[in-house]
Amino acid sequence: MKALTLPSVLAFDRKLEPSDGIMFSGLWNDIHHEEKWLPIALFERRNRAVKSNFNSEVLKDEEKLQEEIEKPNLSWGDDAALKQGQDTLRLSFSLRVVSGVENPTACNSLEFESQFNKVIKEYVETDIKELADRYAHNIANGRFLWRNRVGAEQIIIRVSGNALTESLSFDAYAFSLHETTSDNAQVAALSQVILAGLKGEQRLVLKVQAFAQLGDAQRVWPSQEMVLNSPKGEKSRHLFQLEGVAAMHCEKIGNALRTIDDWYPQFSETMKPIAIEAYGSVTQRGVAYRSSKNDFKTLLLKWLNAQTPSSLNEDEKHFVAAMLIRGGVFGEADKEKDKG
Repeated sequence: MKALTLPSVLAFDRKLEPSDGIMFSGLWNDIHHEEKWLPIALFERRNRAVKSNFNSEVLKDEEKLQEEIEKPNLSWGDDAALKQGQDTLRLSFSLRVVSGVENPTACNSLEFESQFNKVIKEYVETDIKELADRYAHNIANGRFLWRNRVGAEQIIIRVSGNALTESLSFDAYAFSLHETTSDNAQVAALSQVILAGLKGEQRLVLKVQAFAQLGDAQRVWPSQEMVLNSPKGEKSRHLFQLEGVAAMHCEKIGNALRTIDDWYPQFSETMKPIAIEAYGSVTQRGVAYRSSKNDFKTLLLKWLNAQTPSSLNEDEKHFVAAMLIRGGVFGEADKEKDKG
């Protein structure tokens, strides 16, 4: 049989679909009193800061350096904080879990789609629980709080939904960010409902609430908007808000939930899981941890063209399946047509 290649049209929809996260201010003792929580509004902060970054030309000239240091560094941007007299942040979002991992959203090759469906359907039936365990762990540990998680006195995560007979509650600090799974019974219960959603055994929407005790009137960290070519002298930092309420992008929450890749080769050196990405890219470090030998497309084709089940190890299969859940567009142009 001729080896399969990637079709020119190939796309997958996300199967974990978080909403944007909305931020509220309240007291730790009022966790169970939803009516007492107030939405956090953004405000502007303007400061006269000190310059601390200079180019090499200035650093070589002491006179120029002194001139630059004397100039004010004016800072103008959005900010957000808890209300005076309140000590806890509540971040709330919903999470929809969608089935159909084995079905591409778009594919213009029947032969490819047939083999893909066969191989991935078998994986979903037998092995996808590993991924559900990891997504559940990242909900329990509150990774999606990002900077709001750092230094908090206490963090409680609550998960509810029609698929759960009762709400689940987690002490986020009991689950390490350096690990990807846990044998905790509550995490196992959450994993089971996520698994049922991925398999299509039920339509699943979860409500997730994180409570982080940060301290009275402490600053909180919504998502930052990307603003290209901001005019000099204008506001330089724009934070995300929804209808006047500080918020976190759904993409940022999703990135945290899919930070489950501890299968990449350098994990033993870094000991940090990374987000599921086609080439293992981590933009903050400027590194792509997956080369052209163990990237998504290479491993997917190796799996679909495998003559024996052992052609891919279990870790590689989990990575490929997690990429399918992440979603994206992965078609490749027809090289023969391109030559013409």
